[in-house]
Amino acid sequence: MTGRLSRFLLTMLVFGYAFLYLPIATLVVYSFNESRLVTVWSGFSTKWYGALLENEALLAAAGTSLLVGVVSATAATILGTLAGLALARRRLPGRMLFTGLLATPLVLPEVILGLALLLLIVAVQGLTGWPAERGIGTIAIAHATLAMAYVAVVVRSRLVGLDPAIEEAAMDLGARPAAVFFRITLPMIAPGVVAGWLLAFTLSLDDLVLASFTSGPGATTLPMAIFSSVRMGVSPQINALATVIVLVVTVVVLVAGRLVFAGGQRR
Repeated sequence: MTGRLSRFLLTMLVFGYAFLYLPIATLVVYSFNESRLVTVWSGFSTKWYGALLENEALLAAAGTSLLVGVVSATAATILGTLAGLALARRRLPGRMLFTGLLATPLVLPEVILGLALLLLIVAVQGLTGWPAERGIGTIAIAHATLAMAYVAVVVRSRLVGLDPAIEEAAMDLGARPAAVFFRITLPMIAPGVVAGWLLAFTLSLDDLVLASFTSGPGATTLPMAIFSSVRMGVSPQINALATVIVLVVTVVVLVAGRLVFAGGQRR
């Protein structure tokens, strides 16, 4: 009976990994397809990578997405870390309300959130004149608004597992709250902060709905460019670009995992 259960679990595990990663592997393979038709293999070629380097519009969209991702992930990590710290270490009035408001972006459909942010941006623009136009800044604000909720959840779960007596002992010995945070709390929750940043960056890089609502004519993110090109037919350059992104993300995840593992070993 145990052997049958083990074989069943192994089969389900293989099926799950195949379901997740086989499409990505197929995309990588077809990025080296010589044919312009992405579903017909006609031979090995790297010409689409060369064509990608000459596609200024697609590269500009990729650069915009990377810039928005870094800015929004950094802002979301700062705000989400502070929110997670307040929820885990402080007795706030209206704590349950704050927790509910923070969790709302996690369950709210992105269409509704995007429309709400668009109306807010238009209202603020009419009252203050800022922002002058919708673009990279407004997209970054929208992405940070969504991602900070995820970061707060990750950081809070990390803080809940830590003994607050360590921080209290440091303050009893005369350390100021800022020194306790930067020299004791932050190093202990660093893996959660890094994980939150990576999650926020991934959400920003992948988002299409919020960017479509909050972008202007001068800012096009990579998902927007891909979505508009897919409606006219998938170009093999998209496969090449996706392969490059998969490679970069894999390297970043491996490096981040290495750093987190090394930090855990030192502790």
